[in-house]
Amino acid sequence: MTGHDLRDARLAATVVRGVWRKHATAGALRPGPLLGALLLAALAGIPVASAQSFPSKPLRLVVPFAPGGTGDLLGRILAQAMGETIGQPIVVDNRPGAGGNIGAEIIARSTVPDGYNLLLAATSLASNVSLMRKLPYDPVKDLSPIGMVAVIPNIAVVHPSLPVKSIKELVALAKARPGQLSFGSAGNGTSSHLAVELFKVAAGVDIVHVPYKSGGPAMLDLMGGQIQLMFELMPSALPFVKAGKLRAFAVTSAKRSSVVPQLPTVAEAGVPGYEFAGWFGVFAPPGVPANVAARLNAALNKALENADVRQRLAEQGAEPSPTSPEQLGKFLRGEIDKWAQVVKAGKLPLLE
Repeated sequence: MTGHDLRDARLAATVVRGVWRKHATAGALRPGPLLGALLLAALAGIPVASAQSFPSKPLRLVVPFAPGGTGDLLGRILAQAMGETIGQPIVVDNRPGAGGNIGAEIIARSTVPDGYNLLLAATSLASNVSLMRKLPYDPVKDLSPIGMVAVIPNIAVVHPSLPVKSIKELVALAKARPGQLSFGSAGNGTSSHLAVELFKVAAGVDIVHVPYKSGGPAMLDLMGGQIQLMFELMPSALPFVKAGKLRAFAVTSAKRSSVVPQLPTVAEAGVPGYEFAGWFGVFAPPGVPANVAARLNAALNKALENADVRQRLAEQGAEPSPTSPEQLGKFLRGEIDKWAQVVKAGKLPLLE
């Protein structure tokens, strides 16, 4: 809203108050047709957010993960491409911690739903509903879906000293040493956590979870031998696999990845029916005007059609997945239900 718009809005409010007081003094307790017409005329000058005027300043994209990880990488690719599409720069604001809850709450609690503050959310947005004893926000009621960004498979990686080179060998070792192997994750509720919890249920094994603040520190400890394995998002793990610091032997998706086609899926390698893929989507604060949400969705989907963006995402094993705001909202509700069942089946402890 410009200075002129603000003055117009204040003037309109003054007119409304004056008319109302006059009728109240005269004993008119209910506004009649004339008063209604006057109110509409006065309020007509108050500007509303429109797709034509939005955006008129830079936007902020809150990435609830630390710099250098998969979420940060995707956020920066998206911010650049979407900013060029929408005509304003988009600044990435990293707010890591609590499995994505810190960044998500910032946007969920935003008091100005004008579309200038956005969230790049991930799988944890849905899983934390069941994992957290008391979530400080409701992802369905307190966030406005804008659109899906991408779906990314995880990759099973272990420290080279662990004597396993396949999913079958991992299952056999875990069953022989219940509760003695440990896996790291980027935090409670993140894809690197959920992928293994789903694996534990499907394979019937007991592996201890060690949550980290983000994926980077977890990967460092995995390479240092402090933990034995991870089912990490592909973009974060592949550089270390190629450098020979980690051993990879399966992908979590339903089909093999074109990035590492030599690796079998977890399902074909010994755990039938297993399938997992992390996802990322863009959300705004609650109450964002529908036309602004539509403008943001159009810019997001156009960015995902960009050949350079698609190539950069493909190199990371990410599959662009454009949707409408309504489709993302429906997807989120389905994910919440799915992870509630996994948390119950795995008897996962609730987190504070």
